[in-house]
Amino acid sequence: MAGHKTNGGRAAAATVPLKSLKGAIGDIHAIRPPLTQNPHAVRDTREKVLEVAIGREVRAFRKKLGITVADLAAATSLSLGMLSKIENGITSPSLTTLQALSHALGVPVTAFFRRFEEERSAVFVKSGEGLEIERRGTRAGHQYNLLGHVGSNTSGVVVEPYLITLSEHSDVFPTFQHEGMEFLYMLEGEVVYRHGSNLFRMLPGDSLFFDADAPHGPEELTKLPIRYLSIISYPQGSSGD
Repeated sequence: MAGHKTNGGRAAAATVPLKSLKGAIGDIHAIRPPLTQNPHAVRDTREKVLEVAIGREVRAFRKKLGITVADLAAATSLSLGMLSKIENGITSPSLTTLQALSHALGVPVTAFFRRFEEERSAVFVKSGEGLEIERRGTRAGHQYNLLGHVGSNTSGVVVEPYLITLSEHSDVFPTFQHEGMEFLYMLEGEVVYRHGSNLFRMLPGDSLFFDADAPHGPEELTKLPIRYLSIISYPQGSSGD
């Protein structure tokens, strides 16, 4: 949505006809790529999880060495079909096979069980107990409550969920710009939110999902208090700020 300037020089949200909005939403649905992962998929048995974990490690070590499946098959005297089944977690390799793979890849046999034995973290935060932290918007009176944080994990992605509160003591903040993706979900109040050159008037129940590398932030605090969830994700090893 394009914006226009008010008398104060600050951009305000443009009004877009409902019919146009419905058309735009239809276009988004038309070009949306199919999802490649089933969010409800489960692995039936602990043994199956072990097979998948071993397969992922074998593939990761092979790629780290820069060798092909054929190269590894030749080095271990395994068939291409068997090695493919192992890497895809379809079959459970014997101890003899694991030993052959460990020699060829130059890693101990125990390295194949790393992800299987690794603890999976979960963070539970009671209502009102989120950790209040300082970010760049804090000096503009924005309150940030971090709702949970998991550091190094198997996904390779860091996710930071925040509950952001803007009150009568808050001011607009020029812009934020950082790596990763960001998702906003409005809980209370009304705000005009900027992303790049676009302005979005957000009410409770509205959401906004965007590339955080573009300048973004609250442009107009329309109805206070304002509360919304901000979920930022970025690759491990980089900074989301």
